[in-house]
Amino acid sequence: MRMNTLGPMTGYWPGSAMDQVLNRIERSTSAGDLGWPAYDLITIDKDHYRITLAVPGFKEADLEIVGEPHRLTVTGRPKTAEIDEGQVVFRGIPIEPFQRSFQLADHVRVDRAGLAEGLLHLDLVREVPEALKPKHIRINGSEEASNEQAAIS
Repeated sequence: MRMNTLGPMTGYWPGSAMDQVLNRIERSTSAGDLGWPAYDLITIDKDHYRITLAVPGFKEADLEIVGEPHRLTVTGRPKTAEIDEGQVVFRGIPIEPFQRSFQLADHVRVDRAGLAEGLLHLDLVREVPEALKPKHIRINGSEEASNEQAAIS
């Protein structure tokens, strides 16, 4: 089984939004690792993202997606490669077990997943609680000064 784990890497992704969402992402490779399955990371807007994995030959039943706090893991366990007729002489399309993990930033969760035409799409959304969002604070210095002067006189 191939196992790819993504860990810390900074300054690689174009745009700070992706840095914040997939903020600790790095590919660790082992001997013979071909980086399979290939994937794309897409920024849709500042709070919505998509990971697309190329999983040709896999069916929904062959894939497992597990979302945990700060981690997303996709595991592929194909049943048997179906051959319509004949015998495979060379297999260039890998249909073998894999596991790929993504370490996610705070408040990021998988919104939905879909499989179409050999591509697994994982839509991510960042939902920061209201209590943690930045707040604008008004400066009332002139009002405070006039109130203090009124209290003194």
